[in-house]
Amino acid sequence: MEAVARSSERAGAAMRSRAEVDATLQTAKLNPAELLPAVHCLSFGPQAGGGECCLLQLEPGLCAELEAGRSLIIRGEKDEHAVLCSKDKTYDMKIADTSNMLLFVPGCKTPEELNTDPASCNIIHSQIAGFSKNYWELRRCRPKLKKLRKLLMEDPYEGPDSQKDQTSTFSRYTTEDLLSLIQASEEEILHQLQYTTEDLLSLIQASEEEILHQLQVIDACKIEGYWRVLDFDYEMKLLSHVTQLIDSESWPLSKVPLCACLEELGSLEPREMIEHVLLSYGRKYVDDGEVFFEMREDKICRAIAQMLLQNAVKFNLSEFEEVWQQSVPEGMTTRLDQLQGLALVDKSSRPETIFLLKVEDLPEDNQERFNSLFGIREKWTEVDITPYIQDLCAEKQTVGALLTKYARSSMLNGVKVFNSRRPIS
Repeated sequence: MEAVARSSERAGAAMRSRAEVDATLQTAKLNPAELLPAVHCLSFGPQAGGGECCLLQLEPGLCAELEAGRSLIIRGEKDEHAVLCSKDKTYDMKIADTSNMLLFVPGCKTPEELNTDPASCNIIHSQIAGFSKNYWELRRCRPKLKKLRKLLMEDPYEGPDSQKDQTSTFSRYTTEDLLSLIQASEEEILHQLQYTTEDLLSLIQASEEEILHQLQVIDACKIEGYWRVLDFDYEMKLLSHVTQLIDSESWPLSKVPLCACLEELGSLEPREMIEHVLLSYGRKYVDDGEVFFEMREDKICRAIAQMLLQNAVKFNLSEFEEVWQQSVPEGMTTRLDQLQGLALVDKSSRPETIFLLKVEDLPEDNQERFNSLFGIREKWTEVDITPYIQDLCAEKQTVGALLTKYARSSMLNGVKVFNSRRPIS
């Protein structure tokens, strides 16, 4: 053990001698033989104070990132709880209090370092630069990505010929009004609801890799340097062009040539949009130097189901299944399991019905998500509710663990069902 002599004297006070240190140890009834010979004598520096420094407790992986020269970024707007982001992970930040005063001592050596440094001075005089009674504790959390889709859906891309009104906070003004009021170009004003990668990094509480991955998941694309999502009707128009061409050319769904698609459809839509919809609904590969796409049956069937359901409150299930199968490209087979997290079947109604319920439209907060789901349906089977809560699972957490925390189970006609643990208004 190392002996530490604390002094409340400010810098400039007389340094303690070995005799004074020994007297202090004797008063404290400590045996010098059980301690390392080196002694830290602490005094407060001229600028020492509380609240000027913050301590952050880091796991070894995050320490390694800082030591490698990478950055950790705190993200969040004024109305959001701050999170800390590394290159690929997101962490909740929480203040943890400690009963012991934490002192900041620059250049302070640990007992292990002193043990290996025989040249260490017998008495080490150190100044306290600051102190704190708490520190920031980090806990891995899900990235808060719901806002990403919300921002991009403010101005979905409807095609090169779209003349839609700008639905921004400036919509009550004409472009001429804005140009006279704001020191910005017309192009800058019209891009108020469009976002670059840097914009999204400053607005979304997630790491860069998590944001870029989510942009792929929602099939966003860059148009003139801004991230955009396609308007659903325009996306279906592009997909229809592609599937009709596949049918007319009798191409196998597993081998759709990119060059031929661009050549045939380039006069109807921008070539970049044709390639984007192929990337969204197909798997790209190269065969003998030529680029092909294998079309993804499940995703295409799912998109066509959404198109059929979006304008109906409820749809007779048997009628829907018939119309759905007739609407997909020849050679594709529709299945209800393709609609997980998109639509919900009501088996209790007569006849059975199906209606649109998209998981991305539900709240991001765990409790709010369960409240919303139990407001829609009082009792859920695990099979039905899983697609709507599995994205809430934290690292190493299961759907079963979530249900145990937020729901109560019971048996209904021999089937295990879950209902809310609290009253739903």
